[in-house]
Amino acid sequence: MSNVSFQLERDPYGRLVLTSENGERHEGVTPVRAFPIAAPDEGISLVSFEGHEVGWADRIADLPVPIRTLIEDELASREFVPEIRRIASVSSFACPSTWQVDTDRGSCELVLKGEEDIRRLSRTQLLIADTHGIQFLVRDLNTLDRQSKKLLDRFL
Repeated sequence: MSNVSFQLERDPYGRLVLTSENGERHEGVTPVRAFPIAAPDEGISLVSFEGHEVGWADRIADLPVPIRTLIEDELASREFVPEIRRIASVSSFACPSTWQVDTDRGSCELVLKGEEDIRRLSRTQLLIADTHGIQFLVRDLNTLDRQSKKLLDRFL
């Protein structure tokens, strides 16, 4: 179990307030994942509005339930990275192209401006940015169906 040296609560305005072990209060803190893709539940930094780290948690699962819930709720409200499960179609193999994809959050359309907007994170992970700045994650290329892999290969 992680040794938590701070308390966390919401103020009347909905902002997170961290109180350190020595009683120092930091209003408007923001949780930040150290490794958002590779290890999203490990290494959570709590950063003040001035940009200074004021708290740290090794693993979110080790936090007391009230603190864990506050952090998870705050992260969920700020993070939006749909995970692509299937590429249904692409309008063209020349960019810009419109993709119809199925994600963990439902079906949607994204517009790929250029091949440079597909970033390889590892051998099996990709991050795809659409023209609106939304980041789409392909967590594991090996789990995509054959048609999705074939379409994606044309852009890699």
